[in-house]
Amino acid sequence: MKRLIYELIEAFRIAFAQIRANKMRSVLTALGVIIGIVAVTLMGTAINGIDRGFENSLAMLGDDVLYVQKWPWSGVPDWWNYVNRPPIRIEQADQLNRIIEQTPNSLLEISVPVIASGQNVRAGPQQISGVFTFGTTFLYSRLMSADFKSGRLFNQAESEAGRQVAVLGYDVAEALFPGREAIDQRVLIKGQPFTVIGVLAKQGSFLGLFSFDSQIIVPIDAYRKYFGGVDARRSNSQLRVKVKDKTRMGEAVDELTGAMRRVRGQLPGERDNFSINQQQAFREQLDPIKKGIAMAGLFITGLSLFVGAIGIMNITFVSVKERTKEIGTRKALGARRRTILLQFLIEAVSICLIGGLVGLGLTFGLAYLIQAAMPSLPVVFSLGLVGVSMIVAVVTGIVSGFAPAWGASRLDPVVALRYE
Repeated sequence: MKRLIYELIEAFRIAFAQIRANKMRSVLTALGVIIGIVAVTLMGTAINGIDRGFENSLAMLGDDVLYVQKWPWSGVPDWWNYVNRPPIRIEQADQLNRIIEQTPNSLLEISVPVIASGQNVRAGPQQISGVFTFGTTFLYSRLMSADFKSGRLFNQAESEAGRQVAVLGYDVAEALFPGREAIDQRVLIKGQPFTVIGVLAKQGSFLGLFSFDSQIIVPIDAYRKYFGGVDARRSNSQLRVKVKDKTRMGEAVDELTGAMRRVRGQLPGERDNFSINQQQAFREQLDPIKKGIAMAGLFITGLSLFVGAIGIMNITFVSVKERTKEIGTRKALGARRRTILLQFLIEAVSICLIGGLVGLGLTFGLAYLIQAAMPSLPVVFSLGLVGVSMIVAVVTGIVSGFAPAWGASRLDPVVALRYE
């Protein structure tokens, strides 16, 4: 055992001496490994970042909320069937809540109506176009996952009276009232005055596509009065239903489907004239993107490592030829085949490890630049990726260096000493 440890230490010493003596050759040889490690770590970082951002976004949407809407979020095979569906009506939220109350051990907690559209908002000289504005009831507080920076949501009296009060998203408040408090200020939404009673804390965006901070919440009766009723064919009305136990989401969907069929007065055998959407639809749309990133990363990684392995194998063969006399001398002095094999194998592995470390350093730098350019996209560089990268580098070194190292260990010392 002591002899093996000594041989390993000696092999590493010789390997790094050779790498220092041939710096440029070693760098060029490791280039394929460096590109491969950068590709595999960037791929893993991108997938981890998408997963993290997606989960954070789902938490803001509410991962225990089901959405009853006219249209599904994905997969519309029969467009005419969907377009002819009757709209979701806000009165159906009360009907659904009565059914939930009458259902023993219901998995559903409460139903809240929501109707939304883009509106122009003004406060003094400041104006924003197309702000996501939605009307709802005071019960929306039981669905909210966002905190308040200041103020509050409208109460039951304000909700039922349709008071002209509003809760602003963080970015909307900052844009309309830069450097000053928005509470008790007046904003004009589509030309109608609303008093600000709350400002939401900063939440971020959904994978950089939709900002949760660019929204306004108003009482639903005020919304219907000034921005249009929910009965219009093109209205964006929906019911949001909170689930008591999100681990039983499938059962909750089945219960909600049955309850909504009763609310909508559908007969047995009729197709559902509504859709129940949940976050799983986003996951299904996200999976092809992640698979595409993984396939592209694996292709680039495999190609780079293949080219790098050939280069390392070639250089190791060259190294064996250059040091044939040295091998003969060492074997004549009693060096074992194992010692020679380890010497050249560790030299190949060392080049790959150095390439792996350089690749990791480059990935760290690129990840930092990506984070600076796109702050909304989480960059997740895990220790698992570092471990995988080092394993890939070691395996590449072993595979590419084994054949030359094996050939060196099998050299006849007499023939090696006579080599010119």
